[in-house]
Amino acid sequence: MSDVCVVCTNLSFSWPDDTPVFRDLSFTVPPGRTGLVAPNGAGKSTLLRLIAGELTPTGGGVSVEGVLGYLPQNLPLAGELTVAEVLGVAPALAALRAIEAGDASEENFAAVGDDWDVEERSRAELDRLGLGEVALDRRLHTLSGGQVVSLGLAAQLLRRPDVLLLDEPTNNLDIDARHRLYAVLEDWSGCLLLVSHDRMLLDRMDRIAELDGGQLRLYGGSFTAYAEAARAARDLAERNVRSAELEVKREKREMQQARERAERRAGNAARNLGNAGLARIVAGGLKRSAQESAGRAQQAHASRVGDAQGRLDEASRALREDQALTLDLPETDVPAGRTLVEGDRMQVRHGNRALFAGDGVDLTIRGPERIALTGPNGAGKSTLLRLLLGELEPEGGQVRRADGRVAYLSQRLDLLDEDRTVAENLTAYAPDRPQSERMNLLARFLFRGARAHLPVGVLSGGERLRATLACVLYAQPAPHLLLLDEPTNNLDLVSVGQLENALNAYRGAFVVVSHDEHFLHDVDVRRWLRLDAGDLREIPAPETE
Repeated sequence: MSDVCVVCTNLSFSWPDDTPVFRDLSFTVPPGRTGLVAPNGAGKSTLLRLIAGELTPTGGGVSVEGVLGYLPQNLPLAGELTVAEVLGVAPALAALRAIEAGDASEENFAAVGDDWDVEERSRAELDRLGLGEVALDRRLHTLSGGQVVSLGLAAQLLRRPDVLLLDEPTNNLDIDARHRLYAVLEDWSGCLLLVSHDRMLLDRMDRIAELDGGQLRLYGGSFTAYAEAARAARDLAERNVRSAELEVKREKREMQQARERAERRAGNAARNLGNAGLARIVAGGLKRSAQESAGRAQQAHASRVGDAQGRLDEASRALREDQALTLDLPETDVPAGRTLVEGDRMQVRHGNRALFAGDGVDLTIRGPERIALTGPNGAGKSTLLRLLLGELEPEGGQVRRADGRVAYLSQRLDLLDEDRTVAENLTAYAPDRPQSERMNLLARFLFRGARAHLPVGVLSGGERLRATLACVLYAQPAPHLLLLDEPTNNLDLVSVGQLENALNAYRGAFVVVSHDEHFLHDVDVRRWLRLDAGDLREIPAPETE
């Protein structure tokens, strides 16, 4: 393979309604592992589709060196397909079975080709990704969402691609499946271009590609190194803006002082000329000369002011908008030791099958505890949250809840009225707060001016998260217990950071279902629970990497 795997030259793309996504985007992707980061809506998935050939550029071109593999974020797979069909090995396997049964036709040998170990290779890839028990003739609709993602990756790896494109591959994967994926990609020796919001995965990359403002910049090293470089660049940009602002003020001040001096000199000169008794024509010439000199000085100062303003504009463009949330939430305070929820022998049944083992599960939440609820997909974590919330009553055992508001945030962020504006939704949650206070609160969540009066239905994912947090955290009464179900799924890294800001300011208790270990550590989870095979138990905190 050459030193360059993917080349995009003057790449442009617009949607059919002429909405532009890229204009004249040029970059190269070298061998190794590259993580592609950008806010949601910046065009990351569109860029992968252009490289994969699923979309046609409106300008420029893309070239790829070698065999290409591509795993999209949403797999277009029919539920009746078998595992072998998804892996692309069904014809070869059928031909092998026919040959083993004595059918030595030319068609069967052609179908197998040189791939006599196709079954062994298929099983090996499935084993690596935690699908060792999945039969090759199993139908897709019987698999979980996480298993389907792992199967899709196995199918791409079986093709032995030189260039592999992955779009959010850890979405829908539980913690165990994520770590298996990490191990597979650490062994990857080709060219990988990966879109992800999973910081533990991004920290395994050789470089980070940042898509921002229609440009793509490469940063060597992991995501942590990139984040440090981005912070340093922001600090430098802030210093440059402050310096440029001072320069503009200085140049304007000097221009004003020069104008005032010129006006004083002109007044003095007029009086002196009158007293000198010079001929009118001579006096007029001297006056015109003084005015022209003052005009040239004024133009010189104005030029310097313009240059300084230009440098300020350039420095301001380099300074990215601060997206951090700075919050104080004293009304959410919960005394240490206060029991918020106490569940004894909670049990739920699906038909004749009990979801939880034995007599059910016990869980007590006290004070401002920060609890992570982990476990494999399908173990019943979301059901347990619904029991704690009171949305679902246990069929066995009981749940006792203290007085106080309990708030639930699902990954769909569907709490708010989509037809109402952000401001109207906050009014519904906090009707007794003065309007001026509500508008100030929304400004803290970056809804300033007209943005506060947009309908929730038109908001982006990150905006919807901020609007939901504003309404939930400043509701009356304030919540003393938050239940969060996969809150970081489908959020970009900026939005995840904003959610972390909000949870770190929150003073109540929360239980969060998440497979994002980096996020769980950043919100200072102190108590870790694992629900697996119907059993709920305390586990030690995973070590950070």
